Amino acid sequence: MFSRFRRAHVTVEEQTKIDQSLEKTRHGVLGRLGKLFQANEITDRLWDELEEILIMGDVGVETTLKLVEATRNRVRSEGIKRTEEAYRVLEEEMVRILQAHNRPLDIENPNRLLTVILVVGVNGSGKTTSIGKLAKYYRDRGHRILVAAADTFRAAAIDQLKVWAQRAGVGVIAHAPGADPGAVVYDAIRAAQERNHDMLIIDTAGRLHTNFNLMKEMEKIRNVAQRQVHKAPHEVLLVLDATTGQNAITQAEKFGASVGVTGVILTKLDSTAKGGVVLAIADRLGVPVRFVGTGEKIDDLAEFDPWVFVQSLTRE
Repeated sequence: MFSRFRRAHVTVEEQTKIDQSLEKTRHGVLGRLGKLFQANEITDRLWDELEEILIMGDVGVETTLKLVEATRNRVRSEGIKRTEEAYRVLEEEMVRILQAHNRPLDIENPNRLLTVILVVGVNGSGKTTSIGKLAKYYRDRGHRILVAAADTFRAAAIDQLKVWAQRAGVGVIAHAPGADPGAVVYDAIRAAQERNHDMLIIDTAGRLHTNFNLMKEMEKIRNVAQRQVHKAPHEVLLVLDATTGQNAITQAEKFGASVGVTGVILTKLDSTAKGGVVLAIADRLGVPVRFVGTGEKIDDLAEFDPWVFVQSLTRE
């Protein structure tokens, strides 16, 4: 079953990065999964312990109950008696959750002159770093990238973005600190069109997601992009810090309501032992995880693949 979930363009290198980033998770709470399914028979106690492990692994109560129920029902309906077969069903149901809301990334469209990507997220989530990595990722694949510094509330944010853009080998459009973010986006789109760039990545302010004015500002940025480029932004990527666990869900819900998030970039997965939050994010938000930050270097970004993730999570 797994083979039909696997995307052909996911490289061996990306698979390795995801596998390495899940090392702490695999040897932490969720590392108990394999041992749990080494039992000789399937009992009620097995399902109870499975629930406990998943919740402790930050899968979340709601997603855990859904996952365990789906697995248990399939085991019963398919007449499965062996625990290793039940474990396979659990893995398949994990993949099902992760790909339930998946769709092709609307980025590499050969019929579009300019693709606009809006990147949102709270301060400290790794947003600016992720933009640098994303720019490098697509530049390596032949795209002509420009970055817009629309987080004008902090001078440090503009300077940081310039540093990461330089590392990625791409240009930046920036105004002075305190400038109108909408004006930055307008100028960046014009510059991208005039210089024949085919991709624009927009950084946005990352103050607390409860700040009403900030959310309105991001809606304004979105509207500016829509007026300048047909159906822009084509992707709205929310950067979430995996180490914040279930708090990331709350952040995502706020951003999703304001700017229509289409996907998630999950950072610092290598720094947490509770990588199960990926399942909760995919299930609760109804949007796919698109990329995973796998380290601190500019090349440490991997396109997310449900099959690779589940195999890395559950297999030694």
